[in-house]
Amino acid sequence: MSKFVIAVVCLSLLALAGCGNTVRGMKRDGVQTSNALDDATHRIARANAN
Repeated sequence: MSKFVIAVVCLSLLALAGCGNTVRGMKRDGVQTSNALDDATHRIARANAN
């Protein structure tokens, strides 16, 4: 294998790993946003009940 092919393979792996981290981070942000919205909704419902 030439050095160029090895460099391209390494860069491709780094790019794919970066995409995986981004998707994982977006999922985590979505879950946290959903939990925060649920908590806020429950607090408003409890405040209206009193």
